[in-house]
Amino acid sequence: MTNPVVFPVVPVPDQYSAKVFSEDYYSRQQVFFRFIQDNPAPENPKSIWFELARLWVTGNANPVILQATLETIASRQECSDLALLGLIRLLYQFYDSTGFPQDLIDKAWHVIKGFRYWPDEPGTDNLVRWTESRYICFATCALLSGQIFPDQVFTNSGKTGFEKMPAFRNRIIRWMDLRFYSGFTEWLSHVAYDDDLAALLNLVDFCNDEEIQLKATILVDLLLFEMAIHNHNGVFSASRGRSFEITKKWASQEYTTDTQKLIFGRGIFGNSDNISAVSFALSKKYRIPKVLYDIATDNGYDELLHRQRNSIRLDQAAWWDLKPTDFERGLHLMAMEAYLHPCTAKLFLRMLKAYRLWEHPFFSMVERHRALFSFAKTTGLLPQLTRHYQRDLCRMTRDEVNLYTYKTADYILSSAQDYHKGFGGSEQHIWQATLGPDAVCFTTHPTRSRGSPPDYWTGSGNLPRVGQVKNVLIAIYRIKNYPSLLLQNELFYTHAWLPRDRFEEVVELDGWVFARFENAYLALLSQHPYEWHRMPGENQNREIIVRKANNIWLCELGRKAVDGEFNNFIQRIIKAQLLFSKLAVHYESPSQGLIQFSWKGPLMQMGREISQLAYPRYASPYVQATFPPDDINIKCNGDWLKLDWMSRLRQANDFIN
Repeated sequence: MTNPVVFPVVPVPDQYSAKVFSEDYYSRQQVFFRFIQDNPAPENPKSIWFELARLWVTGNANPVILQATLETIASRQECSDLALLGLIRLLYQFYDSTGFPQDLIDKAWHVIKGFRYWPDEPGTDNLVRWTESRYICFATCALLSGQIFPDQVFTNSGKTGFEKMPAFRNRIIRWMDLRFYSGFTEWLSHVAYDDDLAALLNLVDFCNDEEIQLKATILVDLLLFEMAIHNHNGVFSASRGRSFEITKKWASQEYTTDTQKLIFGRGIFGNSDNISAVSFALSKKYRIPKVLYDIATDNGYDELLHRQRNSIRLDQAAWWDLKPTDFERGLHLMAMEAYLHPCTAKLFLRMLKAYRLWEHPFFSMVERHRALFSFAKTTGLLPQLTRHYQRDLCRMTRDEVNLYTYKTADYILSSAQDYHKGFGGSEQHIWQATLGPDAVCFTTHPTRSRGSPPDYWTGSGNLPRVGQVKNVLIAIYRIKNYPSLLLQNELFYTHAWLPRDRFEEVVELDGWVFARFENAYLALLSQHPYEWHRMPGENQNREIIVRKANNIWLCELGRKAVDGEFNNFIQRIIKAQLLFSKLAVHYESPSQGLIQFSWKGPLMQMGREISQLAYPRYASPYVQATFPPDDINIKCNGDWLKLDWMSRLRQANDFIN
């Protein structure tokens, strides 16, 4: 009689690695697999991904987890698309394994054929299928499911797999084309990129369509490139199109840190929401270009400036073949969350009715004003209505953004330049300074004390106007309640996150707050007096509050190699000439000279205007690519990667796995 398989129940935490813990990818992969083997699966819908890795290592997966996964998918719970991505990988990659019971395999076939993959299919549920990352997750699941069962009828849609595949192929191709040419609308989002990677790697490994397989491979390359260039000692640190409170505050817990540690050797294993690390570890077809590892671990520069442009302008949608005339184009516009934008509102209201989305919880704030929107649509007043309330109705829209990142060996400072100033925000994270894994700083306007995003730390009530010149950043807030239907501001002040206990020194002098982490320095100043959050709780001595509706925050970074000792940096900053006048600032930066910025005027440095708009697709020492690009060529330390979309060319001089 054989002994039953025993699965771990007590977590064995991993240790954070700020330096590359192994130069060899295979060794890093084995450490990752050992971590999986020694730890229980997380208690969430993504737990199947843990069991995939365990199945690879031990030949056994926890049947309780697999059964729970099937129930999650069958009942269409939140994140069931991510669970389904894992189930599809299991069935493609481990279909002949003896590590899980046959009855579960039979149930899996039944669940896959009964799933609701797209908004136009029969039924209703609370799943979100249209944001950029979820779009590719659902479409990938649909295409690969149809590929498994080409001749069988999918019970929810009434179509065979073969009949389903052409529509999803077209959707995936269009989504991929937009991502290559215009970038990801959920820019630099550790949340979204983790999901994107899992979906794309499923296509790389299992899709029989060569065009889709190659394009998916190229997009994985680009996602890894963006993660590599924004990697600071294992943290994916940047302004982001989508980000949540805990991963903003605690950068070492961001969603891709497992992937960072596996691919680039720095970070920590153990984020319960990460799924892309397992996808990479199990992938048999994706090879990691060595140049991307070089970039993530490159410390051979004194300073590095990287700029990039993501997404499109909605007034140019027709140029991108996204004129809002039909539902297929409408879903791509919804992927930008352009719901009630003046350019898209009429089509969006038609889609709400056709796809039975009026009652969807995601659109509950819109549903409250259903009669008003319907009246405006019927009377032809919808364009005027949406323009009047645009700052509120377009708070979730992620159109063109110009991103600026300045990086040294000791810190990274990243921001979205002059992005939607004064508009309502949702989950955008406009700027962040990162000195260490949790030694970070950023500011927001908290919308309200509690509730769904935007709330106290996630997103913003009103977005600031931000200007950055290398290591100097200015964020100007003008807080007011514009005409609104969806959300009114409840709080009229700004605050900063600066966790004193995660820095090695904190000094307050002449209105400045100075902080040091190892050899990196930070100086933060508010136009108006500040106070520390003193009440017990997570925010105690970590939150800085300025109780003014309008305010200017000024941040300058430094480091020992350039500025000398910490006290020298402090003295240079406090002696600098500085003048605030309402929503304008003149600052004689010790490192960058005179910087002038205001709510309306251009960003000026030493009398020269600094462009904040119309950035290239990429511009850095590693790559120069126009917007939109014909090709993208990446180079570092003699290694290179060539990506040509139209010619379907992907070439690299070397790979690490």
